[in-house]
Parts: sequence; C-alpha cells; structure tokens
Amino acid sequence: MRALRIATLTALAGLAAACSSPGETPTAPSGTPAQSTPVANPQASSDPSVASTSPAPSAEATSAAPSPTPTSHTFTVAEHETFDEPWAMTFLPGTDVLAVTERGGALKLRDASGVREVSGVPEVTVTQQGGLGDIIAGPTFEQDGTVYLSWVESGEGGTGAVVGTAKLDVDGAALSDVTKIWEQSPKIDGGGHYSHRLAIQGEYLFVSSGDRRQFTPAQEIDSTLGKILRLTLDGQPAADNPFQEDAPIAQQFWSIGHRNPLGLAFDADGRLWSSEMGPKGGDEVNLIRPGLNYGWPEASNGSNYDGSDIPDHTGGDGFEPPKVSWNPSVSPGSLMIYQGDLFPAWKGDAFIGALSGEALIRVNLAGDTAALADTWPMDARIREVEEGPDGAIWLLRDGDSAALLELRPE
Repeated sequence: MRALRIATLTALAGLAAACSSPGETPTAPSGTPAQSTPVANPQASSDPSVASTSPAPSAEATSAAPSPTPTSHTFTVAEHETFDEPWAMTFLPGTDVLAVTERGGALKLRDASGVREVSGVPEVTVTQQGGLGDIIAGPTFEQDGTVYLSWVESGEGGTGAVVGTAKLDVDGAALSDVTKIWEQSPKIDGGGHYSHRLAIQGEYLFVSSGDRRQFTPAQEIDSTLGKILRLTLDGQPAADNPFQEDAPIAQQFWSIGHRNPLGLAFDADGRLWSSEMGPKGGDEVNLIRPGLNYGWPEASNGSNYDGSDIPDHTGGDGFEPPKVSWNPSVSPGSLMIYQGDLFPAWKGDAFIGALSGEALIRVNLAGDTAALADTWPMDARIREVEEGPDGAIWLLRDGDSAALLELRPE
C-alpha cells in the first residue's frame, strides 16, 4: 500500500459550516507509513442547500469508556494505488481483496500484497462512456466464486450493455465460465448512457439501463432503455414484476422513465435507491418503487443541453418526483448506503461520488425521505464509492492514473 497524501476533513451533521486548519497524519492502514501535508481550504458550494464544509482541526482521541453516538465525524483521506479509468469496485466476501474494473477492459484485484490483473475477462467494446462496467459478488461467492459483471458489446445496430456471470478464482486471478445472461435492447449507435449498474437483493438481480441518449424509449414498453430491471439471478424476468400485462420485454421492468441511473443500492430495510444523472441540471436521488414512472424525458428539474425547457416535476403530473435534485449538475456517478460502525452518525445515509461536482456527497436517508446533508470538495472527479469490510469508506477517482482513496475516522 502506498499512502501518498493525507487530508483531514470534517463533517458537521445537518447544514452547518466548518472552520479550517492543517491536517494531521493518521496511522496508515498497512504497508508504508503515510505522509501528511496541509490541505488548501476548499471552496464551499454555491448551492445554499448544500452544506458548507472545509478542513478543520482533528477531533481529540475518544476515551475507551462508552459514549453516545456522535453527531459529527472528522476523517482522514489516504491515497493508495492508481488505476486507469476505473469504473467500479467491490470488496469480495470472505477475503481482504478489492476487485476494480477499468473501462478499457481490465479487471484487477487489490490486497495488501499489491495489484494483480485478472485473466479471462470478456472482450468489451470501448466507447465514449462504455467498456467494462460494474462488478458485484453473487450470493454464493464464498462457496463457488460467482460474480456478476456488466460491460458493453457490439452487435447488430450498434452497441449495448450486457450482464454476465463468471467464476472468479481469487488466488489464481482468473475468470472462467463467463456466461451472458442479459442484454440491453435495442443496440444503437452512439457511446453514452449505458448505466449498467448492478445490485442484488435476495433472489433478484437489479440492473439500471440508461436511455442511450435516445430520450423517448424511456417511456416505451418495447425497449429496455431508460428502465430499472428486476431479474432472477440467471437473468430472466421476475415472475411478479409490475408490467406483466404489457409487451413481453416489459416483463423485465421494475420502473421506467430514467435517463442515466449510475447508482443503485438497497438500504437496511430493503428500499431501493438510485442516483441519476439529469440533463443540464436535474440530477436526482430517487426511491425506486415497482411500477412507477420517474418522468424522463417528459419531466425533469433540469433543461436540455440545447437550452430548451423540460417541464419540472409537479404534483399530479403522473410522474414520481425525485427525493433530492441538483441544479446545477453535480453528475452523480455512484451511490453507496453506509451500514458500517466506523462512522456511526452516518449509518443508513447515502454517499454519492460526484463527477463534474468533484465531491463526495452525503444524503441523509430517513425512511422514505431524503435530504442533502454534506458536500466535501475532493478536487477530483469521484467515480465510485464503496464501504469496506471494517466500515472504512473507499473512493475511486475518475480518469487516467486515478487514485484509490480511503476515508477513516481521525
């Protein structure tokens, strides 16, 4: 492990501002001792609904005696290895291994001994936003090494996202038995809005399928574009999905009217949440419910890139409004719902990696409600957010030579 830079940031619960001071050096998680440098004071967000934060003094060491759950946390940021255009990561159950996908088609395994590249990865088509996408462990991973992957392939009509299963041999750094179980339909020209995020709950696989920049298919029942899908673990439509009376392809649908949902995660009570990129403004956090229509392209709190207006979400329009929205855009690239114990004040909250916003965002979740809580400037596009096995929060920067970041309480 290489710890290249340590930053100390503070988060105040709710919408309060913080003061600043030089950071301090935490204990490095493993390997070479971390180095510490002062951190420049970041600019607070111009959006009044976003919490203003900046570097602050470290919290004093807590006593071993029991204490109430804190209402705020101070954390350090350690910088580790770099990856080439990383897109997703997941900690593999029963191991200390982090799996990282790179858009160009590489799958890598990272642990205390370093980074290894996995053989046997399926051939991918690399486009503007497409390539190798998500990876998650299957429910039987600890028994048989099953993982789920998404990627982009070429075919009749253009390109589209696909989802497949494979067996991952962690010790041998090899994939085998790669089997495609689902594909986006139709394939079209163009290289954007594949989405292809994956989540598993119980016996079901959920897949986000973007609109591929085609707009109207998000409202059509004969296309998987602009939908969130609920499938069996082998890729078949779930028998009790809400669109059973519509076209056969619609039997896959869980919800419709989506643009580019790049985040997908379940909370502790089984609610499915999604973060979605809007057009020019109008990024969203949505609570996903079966059979609902989330409006795109008929309703959005943003506008089209050509300047033309899109009707805002309004009560009674027949569309499900977002729980949180941003204008201007922050470009949410991922979503994680924190369930760990290292940051107890944030348990159950959503964390979002912002691409154009170059920030880590916290959204407070309370039952069916959500409220913007904190925005920490990270001085880089944040592609992915993941919770580690011990409750640390891990981030992946976006782009070439993009660093893996680790957040721990101070």
